[in-house]
Amino acid sequence: MSEEVIRTNFIRQIIDNDLSTGKYKSPSDVHTRFPPEPNGYLHIGHAKSICLNFGIARDYQGKCNLRFDDTNPCKEEQEFVSAIKADVEWLGFEWNEECYASDYFQRFYECAVLLIKKGLAYVDDSTAEEIRAMRGSLTEAGQNSPYRARSIEENLALFERMKNGEFGDGEKILRAKIDMASPNMNLRDPALYRIRHVEHHQTGNEWCIYPMYDFAHALGDAFEGITHSICTLEFEDHRPLYDWCVEHCGIEQKPHQYEFSRLSLQYAITSKRKLTQLVTSGTVTGWDDPRMPTISGLRRRGCPPEALHLFCERIGVTKSENSIEMEQFDQCMRDVLDDKASRRMAVLDPILVTLTNFDERVELELPNHPKNEDAGKRIVPFAKALYIDRNDFVLSTEDKKFKRLILGNYVRLRGAYIIKATDYKADNDGNITEVIAEIVPDTLGKNAEGIKAKGVIHWVAAKDAVDAQVNCYERLFTVPHPDREEGEIFDYINPDSLTIKQAKVEPALLDAPAEVAYQFEREGYFARDRKEDGLVFNRVVTLKDSFGK
Repeated sequence: MSEEVIRTNFIRQIIDNDLSTGKYKSPSDVHTRFPPEPNGYLHIGHAKSICLNFGIARDYQGKCNLRFDDTNPCKEEQEFVSAIKADVEWLGFEWNEECYASDYFQRFYECAVLLIKKGLAYVDDSTAEEIRAMRGSLTEAGQNSPYRARSIEENLALFERMKNGEFGDGEKILRAKIDMASPNMNLRDPALYRIRHVEHHQTGNEWCIYPMYDFAHALGDAFEGITHSICTLEFEDHRPLYDWCVEHCGIEQKPHQYEFSRLSLQYAITSKRKLTQLVTSGTVTGWDDPRMPTISGLRRRGCPPEALHLFCERIGVTKSENSIEMEQFDQCMRDVLDDKASRRMAVLDPILVTLTNFDERVELELPNHPKNEDAGKRIVPFAKALYIDRNDFVLSTEDKKFKRLILGNYVRLRGAYIIKATDYKADNDGNITEVIAEIVPDTLGKNAEGIKAKGVIHWVAAKDAVDAQVNCYERLFTVPHPDREEGEIFDYINPDSLTIKQAKVEPALLDAPAEVAYQFEREGYFARDRKEDGLVFNRVVTLKDSFGK
């Protein structure tokens, strides 16, 4: 793969301007962060954010923190923390600091107390439904809560009692006192703290009140000295609240939030809630199912990290909403794997071929990669009995584009001889069970005068062939945007998203390492599964787009 990497985007232009105007003295002052919530596995949309945040830190020789937004213990687990760290490392990035929002729970609490003392926060006894009703709409101002006028002393006492566990979940919340008539709905006295009597995976039962995302996110950035807080566009309307929290909590370091468009990939979903539904319903085998758009699923399928980097570079970073075709991602995988994947032969739907004029067993030396001599060669046995793919033989055809084996015609076996099909055997139902053929002598690696092979097909020697299960994956959904259609996402699951084949493969694949992709000649790119017992290969991507067809 040879492609000039273009890193320029509007966020990098902002950083360059900040440096040129002296806002920051040195490129090494640039400090970003990647703040995932550990309530699920990361998906391909997170890969875009990872490459952006960590890529900026790398290129400017600045810093990037990995900060877990662990403010909702009801949905968060240590399993997800470990998976997120593994995904970031697999993509080739290192973080400067591993941080948790829970590291700052005491500081968040102190900031909330400060807001109460300033008269900028109050404890509300209203239910969630009542608060929702009082919030108003885009055309109507909201209504003040009857508890908004509580005194500072009463609010301080109630908030401390909340912290001490004297109230049940949902019984009270702490709200910011901003403006219930603001045209920005996020400024209509948003919640800052809620009660959750749930054990936290980091802090145990030390706390039973937890800060809301907008509060913790803004203050966490400020505490860590983040210079450029990069979020997706749905947080654009939250930026005034972000600034309000930093301003009124008296923090000298004031980060700025910038927004870019999130990744919308066709034939996939990137909602953690809906991905969780796929897992819990048993529609897929887990978060790392190779059909999932999770980074872990893509890795298990055999996608190389370089393909995700290339994909993120190609789609770019903008403020424009987009809908990226799955074929663009598939092509990135092909472009990377075409250069790096060693070649092997595997017959996915085998039919026996017997060579009537060949009784030897020879060992052929075939290149591991046709474009890279440094990749070396491998030994491939060749013998009288072979397997070819069932689709590579027909008795006759009027299709002039058919370049494979036809009864009475010639074809080249990859890296071996030209053969001619002379006869066949079939069962009682007329299904062909064996092809009878003969080699054309003296055509190993060269042509014979007066004989023209129709095409080239792959094969494996029958006695040396190794049995392998091959999982052929297609897109999980039948429509480009399953989350925009009527009904449930389950209504649009592709019934052919997985086809399992019992294949015959060349013996060199016995030692194939997990998650390393090979090109199975004429079939596609495949990688050995890291979890399955035995020899199981997952299809990474086809050699060319065939889904639409």
